[in-house]
Amino acid sequence: MAKGRELIGRIKTTENTRKITRTMEMVAASKMKRASDRVTAARPYAKALSEVISSLYNEDLAERFPLLRQLTSEKRAAVVLLTANRGLCGGFNANLIKEARHTVAELEARGVQVDLHVVGRKGIGYFRYVGRDMASQRTDITDKPTAADAASLVDTLMADFISGAIDAVYVVHSQFHSVLSAPPHTDRVLPVSAPARSGAGRDYLLYPSADAILTELLPSYVRNAVYRALVETAAAEQAARRTAMKSATDNAGDMLHLLRRTYNRARQANITQEIAEIVGGAAALQG
Repeated sequence: MAKGRELIGRIKTTENTRKITRTMEMVAASKMKRASDRVTAARPYAKALSEVISSLYNEDLAERFPLLRQLTSEKRAAVVLLTANRGLCGGFNANLIKEARHTVAELEARGVQVDLHVVGRKGIGYFRYVGRDMASQRTDITDKPTAADAASLVDTLMADFISGAIDAVYVVHSQFHSVLSAPPHTDRVLPVSAPARSGAGRDYLLYPSADAILTELLPSYVRNAVYRALVETAAAEQAARRTAMKSATDNAGDMLHLLRRTYNRARQANITQEIAEIVGGAAALQG
């Protein structure tokens, strides 16, 4: 019955594994709900900022504000990649890394020097493995990003852009549409492009002036774009982990069904053999 004991051990191991993956699935589902709520809460403020800037934007103002400076060609750009600190979330990190590699390759093909800034242990680990130099590495941003995290991530890059040290800033992140749809995406957050106007324009009473208002709003607009990228990536990570753990739990259930059926067949075969041996022994004694 050595094979039977081995099967019993595998059944117990698979049951324990299924308990772990089911628990991780439930935790990820709970975190995903809170993360998606943060995504939803961030959208009205972003929409209001976009509407104000699109209403105030004109070519004359664009020439006076460095963050609105549109260059005909880029010589140096910063690419910020947002990944997770943990795995067990399917192809989530791999897809983001692939998108970042594509963005970097596309920029370098145009002769642009790229500074790579990576957030998350998974992205850092990959680029260390391939020997790619990174301008900065961050692992302190958790799955509950804040506006302060976004500011600490982009303020230095804004200063570099204003000084002319870099010509553009790209952010590679996940776009969270739903649990099943969170594709990787690259956004150019600097220079700020005029948001598209939605519907009829509004009349604003400006005080003290459009210049003073844009001086405050433009950095907030850039920080908010990075904050939205952070919260959407965090929500997409939990959605991917929930999906991966549900798949693992279902696979463990299928494996348990197969192992138990195999064990029952082996036990029945063993019992049949023992009965045959007893009957054969009894027949030999009678003969």
